[in-house]
Amino acid sequence: MIFSSFILSPVIADVAPPRLQLMPAPASLRLGDGRLVITQTFSVGIAGYKEVRLERAARRFVQDLSRRTGLPISLQLSEPATATLVIHTERASRPVQELDEDESYTLEVTSSGANLAAPNPLGVLRGLQTFLQLVHVTPEGFTAAAVRIEDKPRFPWRGLMIDVGRHFMPLDVLKRNLDGMEAVKINVFHWHLSDNQGFRIESKKFPKLHELGSDGLYYTQEEARDLIEYARDRGIRVVPEFDIPGHTTAWFAGYPELASAPGPYEIERRWGVFEPEMDPTKEETYRFLDKFIGEMAEIFPDAYFHIGGDEVKGKQWDANPKIREFMREREFKTHRDLQEYFNAHIEKILTKHHKHMVGWDEILSPGLPKDIVIQSWRGQKSLAEAAKQGYRGLLSFGYYLDLMHPAFEHYGVDPLSDEAGLLSPEEQRSILGGEACMWTEYVSPENIDSRIWPRTAVVAERLWSPQDLQDVDAMYERVEAIRRELDELGLSHRTSETRMLRRMAGTDDIAPLAVLANVVEPLKEYVREEEAKKAGIELSSDDALNRLVDAVPPESETARRFGRSVNQFLAGDSRGGAEEAEIRAQLAAWRDNDARLAPLLQRSYLLKELAPLSQKLAALGDAGLQALDYRDKGERAPAEWTALEMSFIEEAKKPQSDLLLIIVPSVQRLVESVSAANTP
Repeated sequence: MIFSSFILSPVIADVAPPRLQLMPAPASLRLGDGRLVITQTFSVGIAGYKEVRLERAARRFVQDLSRRTGLPISLQLSEPATATLVIHTERASRPVQELDEDESYTLEVTSSGANLAAPNPLGVLRGLQTFLQLVHVTPEGFTAAAVRIEDKPRFPWRGLMIDVGRHFMPLDVLKRNLDGMEAVKINVFHWHLSDNQGFRIESKKFPKLHELGSDGLYYTQEEARDLIEYARDRGIRVVPEFDIPGHTTAWFAGYPELASAPGPYEIERRWGVFEPEMDPTKEETYRFLDKFIGEMAEIFPDAYFHIGGDEVKGKQWDANPKIREFMREREFKTHRDLQEYFNAHIEKILTKHHKHMVGWDEILSPGLPKDIVIQSWRGQKSLAEAAKQGYRGLLSFGYYLDLMHPAFEHYGVDPLSDEAGLLSPEEQRSILGGEACMWTEYVSPENIDSRIWPRTAVVAERLWSPQDLQDVDAMYERVEAIRRELDELGLSHRTSETRMLRRMAGTDDIAPLAVLANVVEPLKEYVREEEAKKAGIELSSDDALNRLVDAVPPESETARRFGRSVNQFLAGDSRGGAEEAEIRAQLAAWRDNDARLAPLLQRSYLLKELAPLSQKLAALGDAGLQALDYRDKGERAPAEWTALEMSFIEEAKKPQSDLLLIIVPSVQRLVESVSAANTP
């Protein structure tokens, strides 16, 4: 791959520039000589095809460039003959953005100017984001490295799903995340608009949907149209999801006649999979959905419409004599048979309104037309099964952001790996790409950015860039660069933590609290709910998300770097050098932090629960320092000491306050390195 071979190369010999930190990495990159200096006279001109959207994109690009450099650059577009950056577009993109549109572009930067060429405005939008990532501060000023980039995406569907059903997200939150999506070339916003906990869009035909199903937290139709236009300006399609026939309690708050069991119903406050389901045997159900889908189809222009279709338990169906009789008459043996009957009706309704059906794995059945799309949350196996049957598919398994997995785990997941990697070339073409998923049980408008970013940039790269791009260390370096870029766009993925820590502490002096926060991560998978059940606590949408677990990011950069330092130190078998001094300094800071943090913990009810965690951090620091002492002396640690420390380490691995002390494995390696079993 050309990119990886040139990423470390200097542009000129006398002053080495920063490494090119492009994310997602382009398909092809060749470095040239010199660099383009960015001054306040920088200008943009548009040649070839022109449209208002292109002009808005150019001005938005200049605003971003000005913000990045601090230079007052004019927003006025220039004539191509005199412009610093010339944009050339061949033709218009389609009136409504479509799945198969060309997003390729060519970007050439020299010391005298730059040219960006693309078949249509979508490629221009992608290329402008690449140019922004090229800009860095150097001794000469802000510059962009001389390059020639020829780029196009690997997959046509690269999405981010945001669930606003469980916790409502205001429009400004969604818009700034759309800005982030544009920065990393994500082109689909999957808008999960309904669930048991909320129905989040205005319906003029069925107003009780939002009036009784939203707690007053919903988007008007005009707001939805505004967001769709905002997304289109950034080359992003908006695909709505209304989950049916399950996950529908909020529907039934206003229209209980749709349900398979009598009401009354109210919005669900708890988390989980619940029993209420639409009645698939009544024609009234389909007449209602026909009118509703028709109304939504006029708001959402995209050709794809997501019906959910997941986690239907069928308990209400089993308890309803009329539904059981209906199943017997049609010789339906299982709930799946009845759901297939329902999905077939919904597919016809969608076709009537010129939409293609998208649904989770559970909707897959041979009777549905081949133009539907299966979104797999259960893995590449179900994705491959769909492809073998001729259906198109998306992968979300491995990209669930709410599971709090580190970036490298998402990076290691590919739509064409495992069972999907064994498909024929023709079958593989039916896999359209994938989506990162942000489910919001434990997400608020305050912390959502930190749950989405920067890990979504890693998923974006996996879906855009060549498959053989696998260097995890290089990925993390580029994540740091994109993290700063997202900061400049106004995303709060870094600032929200500091703000929340100050609130919890009741003071601006949060240094000792930050030391603890930097080495913990939220519980992974769905263990947070399991821990609550053990404690006899029922979590709900009414719970405040204001604890340390809600503030810290999913991945500790401090712990990751410390782990790398420990691994390098142990591999080199060095003693007393700079690397050990750095490790010692970090361990000593952790050992001493509990005494500094204790006054803060005592003054805030939100921090009291952290006292045992802080004490464990101090003990881990002390254990690591003692291990280094034994190592420096060339001594084996006494068996009693090793046994005591290993027992403590196992205890320290256990969750505390819904958090994990993520430095434990690194300290364990230090202790093990001086145990009798590992010391010569």
